[in-house]
Amino acid sequence: MDDRNEIKKITMAELFPLVIEMKAKHWRLVQICAVSIEHGYEMSYSFCKNEEYRMVTLRLEIDAEETIASITQIYPCAFLQENEAAELFGVKIQNINPNYHDKLYRIDEVAPFKKKE
Repeated sequence: MDDRNEIKKITMAELFPLVIEMKAKHWRLVQICAVSIEHGYEMSYSFCKNEEYRMVTLRLEIDAEETIASITQIYPCAFLQENEAAELFGVKIQNINPNYHDKLYRIDEVAPFKKKE
């Protein structure tokens, strides 16, 4: 594996402390990716440190009915990607700021990318 690209599997309890650490160490949030998996969602939070040409992805699995806290208090730019994960996949994200309440996209179906039962 390229030592400039790392994927760390984390728990819900580790998410906020690690995101705060990334911010304190001047890592830039580059993407939040939601993927439907068998029992819920895989959330990937990718950070980049340009001057070091490094990327770190914090990967978290959550159950379909589990609620995850927004990171917009730490990275305000996360609001678009969190709104997208909530609207398109049905991820339950609490305290997104601003929250578009499923009005980010003009779509005919609720959570079109959510895994169908």
